[in-house]
Amino acid sequence: MLTGTAPPAGIGLVPGPPAGGAESADPAGAARAAFAAWRAAAVPVRTVLLAAPRSFCAGVERAVEVVERALAQRGSPVYVRKQIVHNTHVVADLESRGAVFVEELDAVPEGATVVFSAHGVSPAVRSEAAARGLAVVDATCPLVTKVHTEARRYADRGDTVVLIGHAGHEEVEGTLGEAPERTVLVESAADVAALEVPDPERVSYLTQTTLAVDETAEVVDALRARFPALRGPASADICYATTNRQDALRSIAEDADLVLVVGSHNSSNSQRLVELARRGGTPAHLVDDTGDIRAAWLAGAATVGLTAGASAPPGLVEAVITALGGLGRVAVRERETTRETVRFTLPSAVRQP
Repeated sequence: MLTGTAPPAGIGLVPGPPAGGAESADPAGAARAAFAAWRAAAVPVRTVLLAAPRSFCAGVERAVEVVERALAQRGSPVYVRKQIVHNTHVVADLESRGAVFVEELDAVPEGATVVFSAHGVSPAVRSEAAARGLAVVDATCPLVTKVHTEARRYADRGDTVVLIGHAGHEEVEGTLGEAPERTVLVESAADVAALEVPDPERVSYLTQTTLAVDETAEVVDALRARFPALRGPASADICYATTNRQDALRSIAEDADLVLVVGSHNSSNSQRLVELARRGGTPAHLVDDTGDIRAAWLAGAATVGLTAGASAPPGLVEAVITALGGLGRVAVRERETTRETVRFTLPSAVRQP
């Protein structure tokens, strides 16, 4: 597919900060620098390698639909604990329709409707909601629920549960809360080396669902080396969508001069895509939308790899392609590594009667 050209000033791209990171005191000089950046970024035809799958996964689609249905059935406001998914555009759109996002349940009026985000919550949060008489609609991704179930099962059989994940991430906080007295968090192989457990013969592991597959394998290998009796889930905890998007990125990154990943900065799976491209030697950047793209990145980039994290709306990818078309014609070539057919049932609280 070919898109036509348009004036660079109309495409939402920015040339990048001035040298030294400070605002320029010379507007004319800044304008000249910006024009030079545009000229360097412009090409007669730029190839965009479009990764597939990309953008929304089944868990994200389900979570967004849960909030939409709750608003339609119960009216606004509908409260949502934390961001329903980690994307600023999704959150802003739902806010415009009456969703109210809160950090903790103490900001929700008693008896109101509250949606739990796709990342899941701990049993303590569920107990608090029940004690305050909140009408709960649970949008936890079923694949996160699977990890919670495993955490309880491993803890109940007397194991130390090693959770591989990123400290502070909402999904990790919820999983840790399932069996806090028996669960320890590790983020790297170095953490494994320092790990002490009551019984080395009774150790199990779980993982956050949005980790980098290759880096997680290194941590699991380190755990097996220290604890040969290590047990783990029958099927991988890293979700199918995370794995698929990483595989799709690998298929384009080595042929690209630059990779752009559409996603918000608090999106774990989006951040992992950027890191994966960089580990392979391809410059890569995470952009929330076209306004984040720097013209300087595009200088000499005749082939741009483009993908999006699992919580980024598909329309943002199309907007990036249109924006790149403002610097010359764009030839888009999609590479599909697999086709996703997963669909998750909505929670009963918002199903149509």
